[in-house]
Order: sequence, then structure tokens, then C-alpha cells
Amino acid sequence: MTGYAAASNDSERGVLFLELRSVNSRYLDLTFRIPDELRATEPQLRELLGARIARGKLECRVNLLPAPGAQAGETLCVERIELLARWQDEVLRLLPGAGRLAVADVLRWPGVVGEERAIEGLSAQCLDLAGRALEELITSRAREGAKMAEMILDRIARMRALIAGVVPELPGLVSEYRDRLAARLREVLAAQDEERIRQEVGLFAARIDVAEEISRLGAHLQEVERVIGRGGVAGKRLDFLMQELNREANTLGSKSVSREITSVAVELKLLVEQMREQVQNIE
Repeated sequence: MTGYAAASNDSERGVLFLELRSVNSRYLDLTFRIPDELRATEPQLRELLGARIARGKLECRVNLLPAPGAQAGETLCVERIELLARWQDEVLRLLPGAGRLAVADVLRWPGVVGEERAIEGLSAQCLDLAGRALEELITSRAREGAKMAEMILDRIARMRALIAGVVPELPGLVSEYRDRLAARLREVLAAQDEERIRQEVGLFAARIDVAEEISRLGAHLQEVERVIGRGGVAGKRLDFLMQELNREANTLGSKSVSREITSVAVELKLLVEQMREQVQNIE
């Protein structure tokens, strides 16, 4: 399902901006575009989004826009410098000829100027923004899902009307076809065995009886209405039901004995295809 949501937060380091973009897909596909300093947050973001989204191609973008004059770190990490000094003494004891660290080397050492602490704060902000944007995205997708549900229920009602219109005509259509078939058999066979002709026509008429297909169509339509009325995650189940509806409509068309039934079967397949296109986008 499609959707868009965004959230941002201002801090001393700048503006942290997070976007969620969702497009249609039959399966869940998560992609991330995250600055290197926040790359470690990706597993947590993946877990957060995967727990709430079950279907769709979802892209998460995170941008950090530095504030004017902002610096990577404002304080020295004394504990890290003391640890570095002890390491240096131990290395010089083992390798007396090794050179000592310059001030610039110390300042460039990871974590010395407080970068790790700053990044930890940004990671927490990033997860908070993701939670806020996720709620907005889910609300947006729910609105789209409600519109899709209305469309599907409209197609279901039209399919019911088509079936209800053809069901009373089926006995007469089958009987008329049986009579036409018997007449052709008499002409072709020129036989006097009326009982054999009636048996053959009866067997063929049984093979073209569509009452079972009509019954299964009704059951599948009822199940679609039940799944939509229940709400929640329904995309994969609806996708399966669309396959079943299409199969019954195909069988109805293949067993057709009249133009009326063929026309109904074609219209049913068209309505099923319209629903199927939308169902593949429903979570």
C-alpha cells in the first residue's frame, strides 16, 4: 500500500529528519538510506518497522542537517584519553623505539571528543522519530485500505447481482440445451433407441451443470465480505480468495451452454480482476 510520513527534531547538532515512503508490493521489502554515523541504528529501525508493517516496499530515509557552527563534539572524554595513555605506556614498554602519540592523533581517536555520546543521543532521537512517523504512515495506509474495502465490497455486490440474475434462468437454459442436443443426435444417428439418447444427453447435461460453481462462488464472496469486515492484516487471504473466485468464474465460462451464461462469466472475471489488482496492494 502507498503512504508517506515524516518527522523531524531540532537539536544542538542540527535537524534530524526521517521519512517513510511506502509503495505497493506483494511482500515486505525494507530499504534504508541512513548517514554513516547512524548506520548502527538500522537493525533497531528494521525491527521497529517490521513489527508493524507486513506488506509493501518501504523506504526509510534519515538525514542530519548540521546546525550552523555546530561541531562534532564539544567536550573531551577524559576516561578515553586516560585509557589511551595507559595503552601507550604499555606499547612503549614492549616497543621502546615506537613513537609517542601526537595531540592531533589523540583528538582523532574515536570517542575522544565525545562523538559516541552524541551519536547515542542521535540514535535515540532517530528511533523516536521512526515511531512517530510509523504511526502517521499506518494511519495513512488505513485510510487507503478503507477506500479499497469500499471498492471491493462494491464489486462483490455486483457479482452477487450477476449471479442472482442468472440462477433462475439456469434450469430453463440447461433444458433448452438438452433438447437441442437431443434433436441433433437424432438427426446424426438416425437411431430408434430413444432410451440411449436420453442417457447420453443426461450424462452430458450433468457435466454442464453449473450449480456447484454458483454455490462455491457464493461461499467465496461471503468469505471475502467476512475478511474485510474483520479488518486487520488481510491481504494474503484476500489474494487467495481472488484466485478461487477467478477459478470458479473460468469453470463457469467453460461449462456455459448459452450466451447469457458466457456473458455473466466474462463479467465476473472482469470484476475479479479489478479486485485482484487492488488486493495485491492490501496489507
